[in-house]
Amino acid sequence: MNPFSQYIDHTLLKATATTLDIIKLCEEAKQYHFFSVCVNSCYVSLAKASLSESNIKVCAVIGFPLGAMSTASKVSETAQALKDGADEIDMVINVGFLNSKAFDTVEKEIKAIKSIMPNKVLKVILETCYLDDSEILKASEIAIKAGADFIKTSTGFGTRGASTHDIKIMKSALKGDVKIKASGGIRDAETALEYINLGVKRLGTSSGIAIVNGTTSKSDY
Repeated sequence: MNPFSQYIDHTLLKATATTLDIIKLCEEAKQYHFFSVCVNSCYVSLAKASLSESNIKVCAVIGFPLGAMSTASKVSETAQALKDGADEIDMVINVGFLNSKAFDTVEKEIKAIKSIMPNKVLKVILETCYLDDSEILKASEIAIKAGADFIKTSTGFGTRGASTHDIKIMKSALKGDVKIKASGGIRDAETALEYINLGVKRLGTSSGIAIVNGTTSKSDY
């Protein structure tokens, strides 16, 4: 098995993704022994069925990609994704609330989602491209306090993806067993290794095949 494989959440979140695309994603994940597939919540049941003969996890994104819907809608989406077979949840914080310094509201929302999945992995997407350094630190602290298992850099749909600078700030906030997931713009093994050497435990990318094969992908996630 390639040393990168178990770091990779093999990802397809484009609006144009078809059922056949998702099945292909799952077949690729099995071929390359990726840790999980990461899909929009409407495709969780399909991915779960496609991976039924494997130990590959199914990860669903929630409130994706803006994070600007109500807490109730995010909780409902999470509940359905779990019912459909999701093993892990990647939720987007409400960036506007964070920018408004409504920190308690952001924390309560993360807690509300974690409360219905106490024994499953919750990754909290900060969308660092829209945050300054102090906000990245504050968002990391809030997510960790609220019960996040991972703090994650990006959706891959913002103005930029992960950066080593962001990850160093996030790392300074870590407590207990909380880990970091980097996503957005990870297209080759060199970049992947740079993040892993910083302590990142998971990589969200649609370029997993290129990474394990030592090539460079043109993918924008």
